[in-house]
Amino acid sequence: MTIQDVTNYLESMAPLQYQESYDNAGLIVGDDKNVVSGVLVCLDSTEEIVNEAIERKCNLIVAHHPIVFSGLKKITGKNYIERTVIKAIKNDIAIYAIHTNLDNMLNGVNEIIGRKLGLINTQVLVPASSSLRKLITYVPVEHIEKVRESLFDSGAGKIGNYDECSFSSMGEGTFRAGDDTNAFIGEKGKRHLETEKKLEVIYSIDKQRGILSALSNSHPYEVPAYDILELQNSNSGIGAGLIGELKNGIDEITFLKSLKITMKTDCVRYTDLQGRQIKKVAVCGGSGSFLLKDAIQQKADVFITGDFKYHEFFDAENRIVIADVGHFESEQYTIELLVDKLKEKFTTFAVCFTEVNTNPVNYL
Repeated sequence: MTIQDVTNYLESMAPLQYQESYDNAGLIVGDDKNVVSGVLVCLDSTEEIVNEAIERKCNLIVAHHPIVFSGLKKITGKNYIERTVIKAIKNDIAIYAIHTNLDNMLNGVNEIIGRKLGLINTQVLVPASSSLRKLITYVPVEHIEKVRESLFDSGAGKIGNYDECSFSSMGEGTFRAGDDTNAFIGEKGKRHLETEKKLEVIYSIDKQRGILSALSNSHPYEVPAYDILELQNSNSGIGAGLIGELKNGIDEITFLKSLKITMKTDCVRYTDLQGRQIKKVAVCGGSGSFLLKDAIQQKADVFITGDFKYHEFFDAENRIVIADVGHFESEQYTIELLVDKLKEKFTTFAVCFTEVNTNPVNYL
């Protein structure tokens, strides 16, 4: 198995198209053609993590956070980022980051937090928009089912929990084949009128390349005509944060004490209690203060995340309990998620859970 085999699998879980514009997910250091000797999974790539990879004979580090966020103009070893990159290159160790693209997956970072908390009926807190496209193409009537099936097989036609969704309508198409064409039907130099069906399917942007390939391979015309439209529809499987429910309501203090144990944190910073039971729970791994208004709008009783600033706590306005468990603490189970997925998929090399705590924040 090569590094590319591993990264292809990770990108099938969390396509790079869904990372935020500021992010730098993907292969950051290394040659993806190298054979994998072992994978070390962590939250942060540091010099200590590279040393651990060397000791455990792992030539691929899969981290949640990218070691390089912005471009490096010089690599002289003057800071921990440059020293980590230098050490990785010297020891032929690849570094891969799976960051906001995994954050934005329904079955990603936030889902495992929800599982640890025992949430049910979970869904994306703020579904993404502009991540869906509509393909419109025109097919001779007798070939419509072949093209439709091919598009379905390539991932088109999924809407929520439904698949194989499409719409077709009858019409007539015209074209005139040029001298250098190899037309499926019609005569060169003469306008041809063909009874066709207009076929429409929706798909997620990460499926586009495969869908267009399927269209080309299954369509009888030498040059299929098609349109692609960007949709503003929400994509329920992609987006920020998670919201769900506890099976049974629990009083606020009991919930916060349990949360502290579950998230293995020495400190939970929280706002004024509201004197009601916790039933509906919103979560966001990492820095999630930007989702507070959405958690309130969805009538969550508590919003769990990290990195709230002092003045942002006032924004709860006695409508919700904010529970800040810390950035590292809110994302720590991401390592477990990735290890489990990689072990399930690959059996020819070791997948290791890091033994290094890269949390830069300490508590007394």
